[in-house]
Amino acid sequence: MTKNIKILILLIGCSIGCISCSSEKKTERTPNIIYFLADDLGYGELGVYGQSIIKTPNIDALAKNGMMFTKHYSGAPVCAPARYVFLTGKHAGHSYIRGNDEWNERGDVWNYEEVYLNPGLEGQRPIPKNTVTLGDQLKKAGYTTSIFGKWGLGAPESDGIPTLQGFDFFYGYNCQRQAHNLYPSHLWENETKVLLDNQLVAPRTKLDSLADPLKEESYVKFTQNDYAPQKIQEKALSFIEDNKDTPFFMYYASPLPHLPLQAPKADVDKYRKILGEEEPYLGNDSYFPNRYPRATYAAMITYLDRQLGELIKKLKEKGIYENTVIIFSSDNGPTYLGGVDYNYFESSKPFSNGYGRTKGFVYEGGIRVPLIVSWPNHIKPGTSSEHISAFYDLMPTISDLAGITPPNSIDGISFKSTLLDQKQIQHDFLYWEFPSYNGQQAVRMGKWKGVRKNIFDGNLDIELYNLETDITEQIDIASQHPKIVARMKNIMKQEHEPASNEKFKFKQLGDL
Repeated sequence: MTKNIKILILLIGCSIGCISCSSEKKTERTPNIIYFLADDLGYGELGVYGQSIIKTPNIDALAKNGMMFTKHYSGAPVCAPARYVFLTGKHAGHSYIRGNDEWNERGDVWNYEEVYLNPGLEGQRPIPKNTVTLGDQLKKAGYTTSIFGKWGLGAPESDGIPTLQGFDFFYGYNCQRQAHNLYPSHLWENETKVLLDNQLVAPRTKLDSLADPLKEESYVKFTQNDYAPQKIQEKALSFIEDNKDTPFFMYYASPLPHLPLQAPKADVDKYRKILGEEEPYLGNDSYFPNRYPRATYAAMITYLDRQLGELIKKLKEKGIYENTVIIFSSDNGPTYLGGVDYNYFESSKPFSNGYGRTKGFVYEGGIRVPLIVSWPNHIKPGTSSEHISAFYDLMPTISDLAGITPPNSIDGISFKSTLLDQKQIQHDFLYWEFPSYNGQQAVRMGKWKGVRKNIFDGNLDIELYNLETDITEQIDIASQHPKIVARMKNIMKQEHEPASNEKFKFKQLGDL
């Protein structure tokens, strides 16, 4: 064999090897990422977290196949600020959105008839145009980005709509107020208003004056044709179908199980057989009346669970389940009104339950939420983690999973290392503030939890709890640990910067 022939064979071999390597790299693409966020789902309302009445087999299976976190926190105790914290990686002391802001200087934004005719009255105050969101991050990394469900961070025709905030595709509710009806008159697809086969029935609508509250037919107008969660699910499944060959990020912001109590009759009937007879809810808290409130609430959570199962089934059908990270959580703790029997379901177990301790408040029941992460062949199945984390850790964690660097100006720390059973960097503390329900701040520092409430009344005292011995936050031991309290006071001072929106400012903390 001549020297030239040997060189030619060597070159051909190298070329084949390079082609093989190239093909192999193409199959090792970055993972798809689905962040599935429930709305007002309590820590204790999932089977894997201790729920004994409501059935959640798909979520429980997700935990069995992945990692369940027991010390994960929302970014805020209500919808909009929690979602902003998730999307930006900034805690509430540095956030643009720190509470629910209905932008009501535009007019009568709670008049559903007027809003239906005028999109300029719909939606919440928009986040600024220059906001760097997780969607922006992932688009730069080559991901196709989407949101399905509830937005709440910018009205139609404003700079805050999803398609101007890093998302290629959006379908669902632009407006939180519109999501107070699960059979709404319309949803949005990108910038287009999509009419549904439902009559406009405004929240706060009661039973007809002559209706018998014990008869099921008296409630018929509150269950119509197009159930928004089903329409949202159909679009999400189509998105997976259309993007199976490219990396995608799906932010699935379900409106369930947020009030009002509405679910398809067949799903409610299944729980009626289990739970038996019950008293109706007559709409005393400005939400729709409901004949079977317990059965309906349970049905809404099981419906949510089934939808997650359908997404997983679709991923498996398309052969991409193994390369998809699924993250499941809830935006805050459970509600205390609207016919929800939180004591019957022990919605906040093992934390304190009811008004003042759940949604809207910075105690554990209001901000500690479920977190389950699945990534086949990467996360060890059936594992549990006590790593202390919060919503603002999702920006760096998801960026890390996608192989990109998060922005510098964030408060979060990636917990990818925890997912992969590697050494994890820990937070020195977690911080919250909430300029509603009379003004609140909170700090978690190891086993210690500090709460400052009624700030707008001039109260700057800090309650202190040891969460290892007092998970329900009943015994204030601030007087026994003045040094811990002093440190938390300093954290509350250093982490709070005055909000740009006057509505979110704390004059008692020196904001001008």
